[in-house]
Amino acid sequence: MGLAKLKDKLGISWKEEKLLRLALTHPSYAYEHPGVEHNQRLEFLGDSVLSLVVSDYLYRTFPEKSEGELTRLRAAVVCEASLARVAEELGIGEALLLGRGEEKSGGRKRPSLLADAFEALLGAIYLDQGLEVASAFALHLLRPVLQDVLEGRVERDYKTELQELLQKGSPEKIVYEVLQEEGPDHAKRFLVGVYYQGKCLGRGEGRSKKEAEQRAAREAWLKLSGGEEGSDGTF
Repeated sequence: MGLAKLKDKLGISWKEEKLLRLALTHPSYAYEHPGVEHNQRLEFLGDSVLSLVVSDYLYRTFPEKSEGELTRLRAAVVCEASLARVAEELGIGEALLLGRGEEKSGGRKRPSLLADAFEALLGAIYLDQGLEVASAFALHLLRPVLQDVLEGRVERDYKTELQELLQKGSPEKIVYEVLQEEGPDHAKRFLVGVYYQGKCLGRGEGRSKKEAEQRAAREAWLKLSGGEEGSDGTF
């Protein structure tokens, strides 16, 4: 599915169609085409819009749930795996503008890349159509994910679980620090450490910072809790 087909599937009458193209422009493409803007700023915006939309929905839908329960639900809904699933169903991967290296390495199907592109797309819709349209768009696509979250059919969010485990004793901030970053823009690898009270509790590697942070949090959580998980990492 190319850009035209994705546009038809979205069914949005864009005021500034260039925002759609920008949302689908990966940094690897911009790197190979000097002067072309990439989608990371839109991703930043879309991430905030998504958090607000999902938080508002959960708050209104589940008045009986505590702050901690709502936080866990939101984290599961907006996690990389959930957003990548929605992006794949939309066909975002086939419409992305990628650099040659990212294309060859299978970037169109990489979960971290798809999740980021979905957030960028949501940011573009927010700018072009406003919060009401962006909210309706996100919630429509995320309803199956929300159902799976409520029924426990989702991957674990170790960052949230680690935060809850540690902050039972102290509200001190948990810090995720990039220890190493290597490779070209289209094939980055990140090594991240998670720190609490000045100590490194775990490390994790990944193709994105989010993935590396989750793996670092998982290592720390398993170490501190003596917890067990299913082989697939689900609840």
